Amino acid sequence: MIKRKETKKIMVGNIQIGAQNKVIIQSMCNTRTKDVDSTVKQILELENAGCEIIRVACLDLEDARAIKNIKEKIHIPIVADIHFDYKIALEAINSGVDKIRINPGNIGSEEKVKLVVEACSKKNIPIRIGVNAGSLEKDLLEKYGGKPTAKAMVESAKRHIDILEKLNFYNICISLKASDLDLCIEAYEEAAKTFKYPLHIGITEAGTEFSGTIKSSIGLGILLREEIGDTLRVSLSDDPIKEIKVAKEILKDCNLYKKSPTLIACPTCGRTQIDLIPIAKEVEEFLQNIESDITVAVMGCVVNGPGEARNADIGIAGGVKEGMLFKKGEIIKKVPQEKIVDTLKQYILDMVNNK
Repeated sequence: MIKRKETKKIMVGNIQIGAQNKVIIQSMCNTRTKDVDSTVKQILELENAGCEIIRVACLDLEDARAIKNIKEKIHIPIVADIHFDYKIALEAINSGVDKIRINPGNIGSEEKVKLVVEACSKKNIPIRIGVNAGSLEKDLLEKYGGKPTAKAMVESAKRHIDILEKLNFYNICISLKASDLDLCIEAYEEAAKTFKYPLHIGITEAGTEFSGTIKSSIGLGILLREEIGDTLRVSLSDDPIKEIKVAKEILKDCNLYKKSPTLIACPTCGRTQIDLIPIAKEVEEFLQNIESDITVAVMGCVVNGPGEARNADIGIAGGVKEGMLFKKGEIIKKVPQEKIVDTLKQYILDMVNNK
């Protein structure tokens, strides 16, 4: 079991971030926040997929005001993503937002920052400072050789943190995102050594479902294995639901997510005599809605079936247009190919319900 590095505890609504051996899954809506119906619909879908905190973009006051109506219809904490305008932050706070993502150094005078901080303090709302390699301050770029570096990113974060700490505000979370894997990993490693505030980890602009999944899995997997990260978002140029699926899989494979099933499926070969690939895909999709640490195997033949997957709770091994249903390595019965998926699903449900 990987242990998180010790960080400060903050609360986002009823969700704890930091000071625990748990990583919280986040995503971000791609709807217009002021379109309350569309935004609520997407958030509810994300909730069902396993999202624990949701972020929405607040481009104007109308977006910020919409948060009140959205909150009445959802069940997870909501974060407002705000840039430059302190008035939008104040409106989001008044609307009941659970956390704001804003960089205090970018919203104007000290008095404007103070107003936001006072409003957050009054309602115990944390602030996430989000440093992005693509938008570092010009003087920091010059100081570190004209390009983003990990030390430049951490120094940028420290500037924003200093502004908040001078106002006696410590309810802070930090992110330091980059699309370059080496830079992103190094920035988070540097931050973990520098700050005790919880870290929100992610690879920004990671790419499409295919390339973004690979890139995020490598980067986030390394950080999680180094005990870094209290909350994460997998950023994909795709349906946000897919971000949740990838995030759960990464955390599960790092032994940090226990509510998700594991699917074991062989790559197939010339011994396979059932149509295995669509079976595996259908079972995988079915398991997305199962909250259990059950292990399910879909194997191509009896050579690799019950033996190699003997630790699976339940599984199927292909034969000649049929499958061998097995449990913990022991064959239970033969099942015709056309009934394999339905039979396996029923056994999975029975097993989960009887746990």
